[in-house]
Amino acid sequence: MKSTIDKLFYNGTIYTLASEGDTVESLGVSAGKIVHAGSKNLAEMNYDIKEYVDLDGQILLPSVADSHLHFYAYCQTLTTVDLGGCTTQKEAMERLSKKAAETPKGVWIKGSNFDQSKWKDVEDQLPTKDDLDRVSTEHPIVIKRACLHAVVANSPAMEIAGVGNGYVFGPGGLAELNEDGSPNGIFREQASKIFDDIVPDPLLDPAVKSKLMTQVFKEASALGITAFHTYAAQIWNFSEDLETYQKLDDEGLLPVRMTVCFDEMFELPVLTEEEKNDPYRKVQHGTFKIFTDGSFGARSAALMEPYSDDPTTKGIMVIEQDDLNELTYNAYTSGLQPATHCIGDGGLEATILSIEYTLDRCRKEGWTEEDIARRLPFRLIHVQLCKEDQLERLKKLPVIFDIQPVFLCTDLHWIEQRLGKERMKDAYTWKRYIDEGFICTGGSDCPVESFNPWIGIYAAATRQDLAGYPDGGWYPEELVSIYEAYCMFSKNVPYANGEQDYLGTLEEGKFADMIVIDRDIFKRPANELLDVSVMKTYLAGDEVYSK
Repeated sequence: MKSTIDKLFYNGTIYTLASEGDTVESLGVSAGKIVHAGSKNLAEMNYDIKEYVDLDGQILLPSVADSHLHFYAYCQTLTTVDLGGCTTQKEAMERLSKKAAETPKGVWIKGSNFDQSKWKDVEDQLPTKDDLDRVSTEHPIVIKRACLHAVVANSPAMEIAGVGNGYVFGPGGLAELNEDGSPNGIFREQASKIFDDIVPDPLLDPAVKSKLMTQVFKEASALGITAFHTYAAQIWNFSEDLETYQKLDDEGLLPVRMTVCFDEMFELPVLTEEEKNDPYRKVQHGTFKIFTDGSFGARSAALMEPYSDDPTTKGIMVIEQDDLNELTYNAYTSGLQPATHCIGDGGLEATILSIEYTLDRCRKEGWTEEDIARRLPFRLIHVQLCKEDQLERLKKLPVIFDIQPVFLCTDLHWIEQRLGKERMKDAYTWKRYIDEGFICTGGSDCPVESFNPWIGIYAAATRQDLAGYPDGGWYPEELVSIYEAYCMFSKNVPYANGEQDYLGTLEEGKFADMIVIDRDIFKRPANELLDVSVMKTYLAGDEVYSK
């Protein structure tokens, strides 16, 4: 008796991504998995076909994923005044003023996504409490920079938070003071938490949270996304939990796989082989998140040498080296996968030292190389500045790079001023990483940037902003191929959490997570990546989106 194929896809170009350019004539799916990848005639000889899916000449390929975002936080921003896209400070303040005019006195106003580097009416400088006080002193106002590593508060907000003259936050954060000791309203890194702890969170209402998350999931499916690795960040009150997503799945409202990562220690469940091999299991634990530094945009990413455009600072290390070593070791030996935020070369240096410390200590305690090889790699998040000697040390360590190509669309306009010409050879060097044998996964860090994966793929393959600047790409020697760029957001992502045997390519035995798109991206110019239309999205062979 023949086995059954639930759906046989044919009459299109089917890219498996098993290797560059690899295609098959037909693809058979049954019970959520790929059971046939090859000749259509062979499929018809060996299987009973329940349904034929005519691709009508379109392109079928593995779906896309986002290896690093803050999903809960993005949903939070949908309840705030969106300052993204403002090209002047005046425009940003006008948006806040409009909100203040329609908001009862005393009620909090929260703004998000501002980026002062894009404001044409001021130099690249953060606004202060004085700017927000001119908006209103009858409402507490807090606005958060797009990178999430800096916030600005007005006088009423600081009064509620208990921030006064001479205020000192302590290690891991900075409250800026004027020369007379009065706070100027700018709070960097963990100092922003004093406001996150007191500003009301609309998502605490389960109905609001469910509505917003469902809305965003629909947007994700329309972009071809079938997997998110979402990160909690308790330093900003970005909560995450598995129960929320499992409940949505139970209600039939979860069209993506959610890997939920935490920044507090947790007990990792041990999955059976049957559970791992279940294409309909969508919610699972992920990594243990660790922060070392901030962002380049806020000049809080930790550098080995001072910022070129502000020689008074090397950024902010949010954790001491000894504490980082112990935290990394404790997480690793507890069975967790450390995933460490490191943007500057100073943050990266601390991260490398913590990994070296952890592995050296494990070896002294009797761990074998086989023991280490069986563990998931250490995840390095962002890795935007990596010196050559650091890269050589990393080649000896079990690591995977979790990068955000979309950052370049914004950063290319000012990063050389931040870091200076000399450091550019070590900045945003994704081709160098790939050529040296590192697996690079693609994420967005949303809400820092859009979770639209096609923008990230475009950024990696063009090294241009969304307007196509500069011609030929920014430092074009670091351009990667469209295939390499697409793999960052598809084939490579499962390697980050040990699911490469189940996801990432269209091969027999793997889960049928895939998309149909309107053009062959591997044969078209890279600038067309922004114009790709996703026609259909499939999760475990089930259609979750159709245009």
